[in-house]
Amino acid sequence: MSRPEVRIKDLHKSFGDNHVLRGIDLEIAQGEVVCVIGPSGSGKSTLLRCVNLLEEPGAGKVFVGGCEVTDPDVDIDAVRRRIGMVFQQFNLFPHLSVTGNLTLPQRRVLRRGKAESARIAAEHLARVGLSEKADAFPAALSGGQQQRVAIARALAMGPEVMLFDEPTSALDPELVGEVLAVMRMLADEGMTMMVVTHEMTFAREVADRVVFMDGGVIVEEGRPEQVVTAPRHERTRHFLSRLLDPAMAEVEPERPQGAGGDGPSPKRPPDPGLPDR
Repeated sequence: MSRPEVRIKDLHKSFGDNHVLRGIDLEIAQGEVVCVIGPSGSGKSTLLRCVNLLEEPGAGKVFVGGCEVTDPDVDIDAVRRRIGMVFQQFNLFPHLSVTGNLTLPQRRVLRRGKAESARIAAEHLARVGLSEKADAFPAALSGGQQQRVAIARALAMGPEVMLFDEPTSALDPELVGEVLAVMRMLADEGMTMMVVTHEMTFAREVADRVVFMDGGVIVEEGRPEQVVTAPRHERTRHFLSRLLDPAMAEVEPERPQGAGGDGPSPKRPPDPGLPDR
């Protein structure tokens, strides 16, 4: 295995009395695709958001490319330039064209010129199959197209690591495939990816490793054929049986406060840049 691109050591996070992450240890190698699965409230999204400090851990350390993200003296803006993140919602500027949504962050954050940012935007729109939508506005796009624009926007910043937080959960089922196809392409190209998802086919076919979380801890991790197809732990088997056959699900009692979960209403994701005035 190549050097770790992401390294998480004894990570803890609480929202008030709710201990969401309880000592997470995880490494992601350069070029590796890791899918994080688990029930709602298990801490998956909070873990992802701690990697680029959208949530500040209560304890523990996070390293990206050898740089400690959790160091109080770190230049977090410089670190975030190396990390692309795609959220459940698309967070596109509705008053800007597709090209404008891709060029604005480049110009404001990376200080690229207008021509260079437009050239790079065009390259990445072509990668996600949306060259013909360069002049369209978000309202004219389907949900799947908007999410592909969001992926292209992240890629245009030149990240070394891509984080995906349930990128298909807001999409109609018939639009999921086009987004997953782009993610497969990135995996084939060797992009380091950490993906929170419920798409088990994607996890089974694309991931190098699957991590199952519950109650703020990693219960099981391993190759997809082991975790998804033949899980060792009863909790993993129970989760997958409910996910793959929802008709067999039974109502479970609510967990008491502090028994894990993703906390109260999470912070809104940051805007990718400020709109032109």
